[in-house]
Amino acid sequence: MSIFDHVQSRFERVQQESLSLQEYLQLCRKDASAYASAAERMLLAIGEPEVIDTAKDPRLSRIFMNKVIRRYPAFPEFFGMEEAIEQIVSYFRHAAQGLEERKQILYLLGPVGGGKSSLAERLKLLMEHQPFYAIKGSPVYESPLGLFDAEEDGELLEQEYGIPRRYLKSIPSPWAAKRLKEFGGDISRFEVVRLYPSRLNQLAIAKTEPGDENNQDISSLVGKVDIRKLEHYAQDDPDAYSFSGGLCHANQGLLEFVEMFKAPIKVLHPLLTATQEGNYNPTEGMGAIPFEGIVLAHSNESEWQAFRNNRNNEAFLDRIYIVKVPYCLRVSEEIRIYKKLLENSSLAQAPCAPDTLRILAQFSVLSRLKEPENSNIFSKMRVYDGENLKDTDPKAKSIQEYRDDAGVNEGMDGLSTRFAFKILSRVFNFDSTETAANPVHLMYVLEQQIEQQQFADEVHDRYLSFIKEWLAPRYVEFIGKEIQTAYLESYSEYGQNIFDRYVTYADFWIQDQEYRDPETGELLDRQALNEELEKIEKPAGISNPKDFRHEVVNFVLRARAQNNGNNPSWQSYEKLRSVIEHKMFANTEELLPVISFNAKASTADQKKHEDFVARMTDRGYTEKQVRLLSEWYLRVRKSQ
Repeated sequence: MSIFDHVQSRFERVQQESLSLQEYLQLCRKDASAYASAAERMLLAIGEPEVIDTAKDPRLSRIFMNKVIRRYPAFPEFFGMEEAIEQIVSYFRHAAQGLEERKQILYLLGPVGGGKSSLAERLKLLMEHQPFYAIKGSPVYESPLGLFDAEEDGELLEQEYGIPRRYLKSIPSPWAAKRLKEFGGDISRFEVVRLYPSRLNQLAIAKTEPGDENNQDISSLVGKVDIRKLEHYAQDDPDAYSFSGGLCHANQGLLEFVEMFKAPIKVLHPLLTATQEGNYNPTEGMGAIPFEGIVLAHSNESEWQAFRNNRNNEAFLDRIYIVKVPYCLRVSEEIRIYKKLLENSSLAQAPCAPDTLRILAQFSVLSRLKEPENSNIFSKMRVYDGENLKDTDPKAKSIQEYRDDAGVNEGMDGLSTRFAFKILSRVFNFDSTETAANPVHLMYVLEQQIEQQQFADEVHDRYLSFIKEWLAPRYVEFIGKEIQTAYLESYSEYGQNIFDRYVTYADFWIQDQEYRDPETGELLDRQALNEELEKIEKPAGISNPKDFRHEVVNFVLRARAQNNGNNPSWQSYEKLRSVIEHKMFANTEELLPVISFNAKASTADQKKHEDFVARMTDRGYTEKQVRLLSEWYLRVRKSQ
């Protein structure tokens, strides 16, 4: 199918289809979606969730504490927002069941740049997926069922067409009431039309924003009289009225009210009657106008707090369903957000050195976390991301303990994803000759921005400490490992030798036996074995060596049984691999001749240097980055 045919077929799919009122009622008998509420249609658009048993995944089990969670394919790019999305879906589920939520305003509360607007846009897009039925020609897209009276017609409609009485709570609009009078009460003369909600045409989807506090009135929600028609109609005639308000456009659909609590309270009053009673009064002396849609509002916490603290707003507060949309607090998910943003820009193909996005994500998440007691904030960040710190930080708490200590508002302040992406934009364009990003430039740009943003002294010092105490030292370690891994041609063989020796020493130490080195003939007693083992363990900060040794030996013994009695690869056990790498990369002096970009003393050194650069570029660095990062690393190590 060509692009032209594709667009044409999409256009034709959403075109109006007319039916008689009799045909519509016959359709209702066969298809309940013909009279479904806006909340029910939203649930149909969202679809069934993917059910995940987190107990089967070690990382997810730590994050979600072995719960079964639901992920909705309708929200594919909202990373780390499972809880907020589940609450939103619960709102629609309860509203669709006819519970109290159907009378409440769905309100997204969160910090700037936290994803509230994106969620609202996604919900409006989903609303477009399911068609609805309205009286043909009605300016407020009202349901044909509004022509019937629940008390007098409900029993007949339920018996004959299977329409439950709870769907007959709507009233006819003043426009429909006038037509009914013209038709002499013959409702069969009304036609029904199938419509698809449309953001573009403001058809069952509308957006309202707060205007000037001095001159904004309720007409932005309820419409107003059209003065051009007053020469033909009386002022209270429905045909003289312009049904141009947000509630008029959003009937049987969704009304988004942006920054709702910035609007004067008098402007918000129609929302109360619209949601509670299913109708609202126009500005003229006509009858009430029906509303069977969803009101979705969002604003920042400062506006919400000011509104909530005003005692005059208590009636409103009881009619709001709050969903908190905090910042992402998981580094892995924050990285995915940055990748999504980069994919939608021309930087998608620009080189990005390994660990750049991770460092930015760590900095962002650290700024959003509450400082824990009796533990460090970096460990808390890692626990929130599902890491197991049992062996590396005995003071680290469980994720539930951290959450309980932090309270319910964690993630509601800190640096936004929007701020982080602006930082990333500057980093990619930092070098005038190469559009690329690396962690060294990132940390420099972050420090510059912290100075320029004029944060409060306490916040300023806290943000700088994240870079100097946590991010920079760990990046020195990371880039050192990258450089030395690329440097060591016999890297794997060297690592395997250390692994095999460690396992042997640990096995003899556990059995409390002496060990004779087959190559040197040297005899090592338990004390000597312990000293040799500690030479490997201490650089990696192993806090409980006894348990660690038992764990490693048990792992190797099990692996040997499945590997014809041979030791597994030294990289097969993550914990010990990390320990061995610390041991391997303790000395940097021998690197200097190969990794420095100075003139080489011999052809052999030049060849080694070229091989080193080639291996680094294979790992995802540009040649310019290899030079910058190698020189930075050597400079930092020299100053330590």
